[in-house]
Amino acid sequence: MSDAVRHRGPDDHGVWLDEAAGLGLGQRRLSIIDLSEAGHQPMVSASGRYVVTYNGEIYNFRRLRDELLPLGHRFRGESDTEVLLAAVEEWGPRGAAERSVGMFAFALWDREERKLHLVRDRLGVKPLVYGRLGGAFFFASELHAVRTDARLRAALDIDRGSLAMLAQFSFVPDPGTVYQHVHKLLPGTILTIGAHDESPPAPLPYWSIEEAVVEGRRHGAISSAEEAVAELDELLRDSIELRMISDVPLGAFLSGGIDSSAVVAIMQSLSARPVKTFTVGYSEGDYDEAGDARRVAKHLGTDHHELQLSAGDVMSVIERLPQIYDEPFADSSQLPTTLISEFARRHVTVVLTGDGGDEVFAGYNRHVWGRRAWRMLQVLPRRLRRSMSAALNSVSVDTWDRAVGAADGLLPPRFRMRSPGDKMAKLARLLDAGTAREMYVDLVSHWREPSSVVPRAGLVRTPVDRMLDQIPTGLDFAEIAALVDTKVFLPGDILVKVDRASMSVGLEAREPLLDHRLVEYAWRLPLSLKHRGGVGKWVLRELLARYVPRAMFERPKMGFGVPIHTWLRGELRPWAEELLSDQSLRDAGIFDPTLVRRKWKEHQSGVRNAHSELWSVLMVQAWLRAQVR
Repeated sequence: MSDAVRHRGPDDHGVWLDEAAGLGLGQRRLSIIDLSEAGHQPMVSASGRYVVTYNGEIYNFRRLRDELLPLGHRFRGESDTEVLLAAVEEWGPRGAAERSVGMFAFALWDREERKLHLVRDRLGVKPLVYGRLGGAFFFASELHAVRTDARLRAALDIDRGSLAMLAQFSFVPDPGTVYQHVHKLLPGTILTIGAHDESPPAPLPYWSIEEAVVEGRRHGAISSAEEAVAELDELLRDSIELRMISDVPLGAFLSGGIDSSAVVAIMQSLSARPVKTFTVGYSEGDYDEAGDARRVAKHLGTDHHELQLSAGDVMSVIERLPQIYDEPFADSSQLPTTLISEFARRHVTVVLTGDGGDEVFAGYNRHVWGRRAWRMLQVLPRRLRRSMSAALNSVSVDTWDRAVGAADGLLPPRFRMRSPGDKMAKLARLLDAGTAREMYVDLVSHWREPSSVVPRAGLVRTPVDRMLDQIPTGLDFAEIAALVDTKVFLPGDILVKVDRASMSVGLEAREPLLDHRLVEYAWRLPLSLKHRGGVGKWVLRELLARYVPRAMFERPKMGFGVPIHTWLRGELRPWAEELLSDQSLRDAGIFDPTLVRRKWKEHQSGVRNAHSELWSVLMVQAWLRAQVR
């Protein structure tokens, strides 16, 4: 099982057994802090009571160590693993998790109480799957490890409901997986199971984003813009400084956008030498942000590295996606993320990223546009909205792209629109929405009726639906959307994408904008400090302006986007056509061939830009084929 995840830890490995309890712990180590044998895992605590196998980093381990030393704890090495075990001995598993600032998934065996504790970090940066199959309770970082055991593999059955959710959202939301009876441990929770328990109880939370929202409101908002920017600067500098602790080479992803530029700017201000930065460029001009990143890097004085990609480069990684991503996963930006991770790994072992800024500071287009759209739509009669929706849909995506593109040169950069055809299609869907809830679900959905494209999936109540039922009162549309995105989309999509891509090549990615202290701070801010002047992430923009001229970052957001819609009509078409053929779809038996073929033909003709719907089908088809092999 540990060999199956060797890519996550190529530097060392270990196994620890408690034969009397019937328990085994395995570990693959990516050596980052204390490269000596003193960091070897699984590791036994000083008292001998606890044994841990652990993935991730506790960034404040030195501060915890200083707190533990006066309490009588002694350390033989410099690893954060040893500090984690001492913290558990002093405060218990929950207390140790609550005091830790970091990303982690660990399994802790209590030899005295004969209990196993599974713990996952607050935001879900690091993965952990578990379940009971074939007469055994199991856990692992990835499903690859589960499939290596013959008993477990024989008991694995595909969950059609999970595939319906993937068709709708492009990923399988926590706690589901592609398999029945196999679960992802929810972020910020602890699952405890005794040696003789037939099945594990429900995981218990030690932190939740909902509680952060309630506490933020209870303690009162930060109303002063100057105070908000100053506190953000202090928090983010501390978060980044902690994440720069490393005994191996370190760098950063830089897209040239708000989030990564802020991270790199502060990194460089804290570093005595140029920070190594990495970005992706494309031959397709609308998607190429390499020039933006280059200008930011030059201004900050970083040691900048640029990877230029074409559809041919992407083909080299497509066949490996099922192996890299463990279960079907259909965020197409997985392609550049995988390739930039491979590129960066040639130079560094650790990278900092700008992930999480949109969720934390309500910066997605759906937060900004959605909020304004819903306010405007409420004053329009439903019949009129439906007529407007039909009118917008009557114009093809390609026609919108050409028409709006012709006018772009007359507008300031911040008002220019990328992928206007896609945005008009989304606007048409919004016009047809009856409630704010419907509008949000429309904004995040690809296949709007997933049960129709995945027959026999049944009625699937998604985590998005459940989350929308439990939203704290008094939140604006943008805040509701940001909260659901943080709870569901961040751990299920964004963090999966980065974790699997980076760890597939033994590269550790760290996300300073997802320090839980920053998340809690952000929920103390009024929306007016996040949305202002028609843009999101206002307070983060103000902070960035202290380090980088505004002209370098005030433009439409992009990130590591990818022109997949163009490639599916060009270089990727033969590969996609084979997977989406009527025969291939019928042989797989998951999707409705008629619906998929219709969508494929619409995309090829330019009537609709259906790349997001088609990519989810392609990723499932490719994954199924890889399992058969």
